[in-house]
Amino acid sequence: MSASEIKSIVIAGGGTAGWMTAAAIARVMGPRLRITLVESEEIGIVGVGEATIPPIALYNNLLRIDEDEFLRHTQGTFKLGIEFVDWYQQGHAYMHAFGGVGKDLAYIPFHHYWLHEHLQGRAGSLWDYSFNYLAARQNRFERMGNIPDTPLPGLIYAFHFDASLYAAYLSRYAQQLGVRRVEGMIAEVLQDPESGDVRTLRLKDGREISGEFFIDCSGFRGLLIEQALQTGYESWNRWLPCDRALAVPSERVGPLIPHTRSTALAAGWQWRIPLQHRTGNGHVYSSAHMKDDQAHELLLKNLDARPLGDARQIRFVTGRRRQLWNRNVVCLGLASGFLEPLESTAIHLIQVTIQRLILLFPHRGDYSHRRDEFNRAAAAEFEYVRDFIILHYHANNRVGDPFWDECRHMSVPDSLLHKMELFRETGGIFCPSQDLFQLTSWLQVMWGQGVRPRNAHPFVEAVAPDDRSEYLRNIRDLMAHAAQGLPRHEDFIARHCQAPIAAAPAP
Repeated sequence: MSASEIKSIVIAGGGTAGWMTAAAIARVMGPRLRITLVESEEIGIVGVGEATIPPIALYNNLLRIDEDEFLRHTQGTFKLGIEFVDWYQQGHAYMHAFGGVGKDLAYIPFHHYWLHEHLQGRAGSLWDYSFNYLAARQNRFERMGNIPDTPLPGLIYAFHFDASLYAAYLSRYAQQLGVRRVEGMIAEVLQDPESGDVRTLRLKDGREISGEFFIDCSGFRGLLIEQALQTGYESWNRWLPCDRALAVPSERVGPLIPHTRSTALAAGWQWRIPLQHRTGNGHVYSSAHMKDDQAHELLLKNLDARPLGDARQIRFVTGRRRQLWNRNVVCLGLASGFLEPLESTAIHLIQVTIQRLILLFPHRGDYSHRRDEFNRAAAAEFEYVRDFIILHYHANNRVGDPFWDECRHMSVPDSLLHKMELFRETGGIFCPSQDLFQLTSWLQVMWGQGVRPRNAHPFVEAVAPDDRSEYLRNIRDLMAHAAQGLPRHEDFIARHCQAPIAAAPAP
């Protein structure tokens, strides 16, 4: 081991963020780095991040996790996308399905050909060309690289799981790799009097845990990044006015659908996440537009089955820390900021921050350039996701609902306005490579939220009309036939990854 290498890190806080970080760094660094994680059983896990997006496969591959085993241990199910009900207007629904839409032809993305035919009244629904959507609507699932005998890709998927069970699963995994867990409540953060770097965590019982580099996974409190280092917080509530959530599990009901559902309500929205042993539910709302007791009543009214406990309230301010890496502290999870779970990005933001930290991991001495690059990329990542979530609120036609009227008439970031205007011209969608959400994501949500192009791309005319129509028809027919032949989602889980006990936990 080089004398310049950092030899010890301390992770403040467990939960999903802490144990994801510990497991990944232990897998990559092995015994070269001493990792200590401090957590207290007195502090509960927020645990609303039960839904994920497809990049989680990269994290699982890094850890060499067996997918079926992981799902059995976390009561997990498969996820093909997110259904949005009543978002554009009441009675309207669409899906942000994972995977592609159609198949590109030459230099022109597929949706331009579809748009040209749609404007002529000949193309059918955009989602007729999404294999994930067709499977999700029929509650079907199968692991497959491609649709058999075609160049069309198979299903692209993520997972729903119990966040508390996921943290416990990763805790066992990380400790088997040598991560040391310390049980205790952090009472004080001690800093170097000259540099200001964090040096030691003093626990409530007087024990001290020292390290060279610290990772703050202490949740909204931000014990290190904010309370000790006073990093500052950038609020985005002028664009995302929801500031509270109520979360409650309910009994499992059938069928076990392979997608998340988000239903817009009077002053926010309600999530529904199907697990093997229960259903996760929550109501995200604006306290300026709805009282807490009204929000609670509305949540319970919209449950599909009996609640399995009391609803927990979570208060938040949407935004991020001004720096995710300050001095010798990096923050992850809720300590780094909060973007409501509308597009299931909470766990992904933890994952991508871990990946960035691994790539830019410091040595002893000056690492200011790595820290600056880390903060630049982290800020951009948060802002890309921010804009995508704002789009759902801003592009709505719920005229007469005060909350939604305000969202529709609010000024939005220039970066989002630019994307919307590009799409309105001729359906153009141009995403930086670092943007989590790429063309098909923006396409589905803009179209689903009523944003419409005025014209089609002129180069589509280079393909003869009959050839265009036949190309679209062939893709549509192949996908429809393949989706009908898939097994039911519940049957696939029963054969491959059924949890040993699927009974709901006691309240």
